[in-house]
Amino acid sequence: MRVCYEDNHIIIVEKKSGEIVQGDKTGDRTLADDVKTYIKEAYAKPGEVFLGVVHRLDRPVSGLVVFARTSKALSRLNDMFRRGEVHKVYRALVKEMPPKEEDELVHWLVRNEKQNKSYAYDHEVPNSKRAILHYRLIGHTERYHILEIELKTGRHHQIRCQLAKIGCPIKGDLKYGAQRSNPNGGISLTAYSISFVHPVSKKNIECTIETIDAQEPMAL
Repeated sequence: MRVCYEDNHIIIVEKKSGEIVQGDKTGDRTLADDVKTYIKEAYAKPGEVFLGVVHRLDRPVSGLVVFARTSKALSRLNDMFRRGEVHKVYRALVKEMPPKEEDELVHWLVRNEKQNKSYAYDHEVPNSKRAILHYRLIGHTERYHILEIELKTGRHHQIRCQLAKIGCPIKGDLKYGAQRSNPNGGISLTAYSISFVHPVSKKNIECTIETIDAQEPMAL
């Protein structure tokens, strides 16, 4: 775990692929547990440490995660995420060249909870939710293309599902059509940057990380 930003009200950390943000049926230790331990030790906090989860990343996805350290920050951040006031940019490695170098994708997604998977359709179908994202090609590695992605909606597995729909499954994402897994079991999708107005101090906060795949250094 790497701390990218912290103050009295919020903390932003970099999640590794394979880590879970919150507890699930596996019972595995969570990123939230690690952050609580860090705060307790760094600030010699007695008793239970307060930490609010305001958003999550899929287990195989890496990147930036924001936590609230106070109840005031938690309620305000929840409202900001709900209103779309937190700007997130993702980067992904895909093997196939997308149909266009830049495009807005609009699909209707249906979530299958038993399979923990979403399916994309070009038109509205029963139980579907409209999903919109914008992508642009920003570079290449020796074998892959690098896409930068901004979500306009927040649906289950949205980026993974929509990119697979246009023939560009994310590197390592077997669930959505990649041919082979990554050595670390994750997928090459990273929450690369996040920016927002601080919920308490009102100053501009922006964090960015440097890489999306240790096996494929970026060549921009």
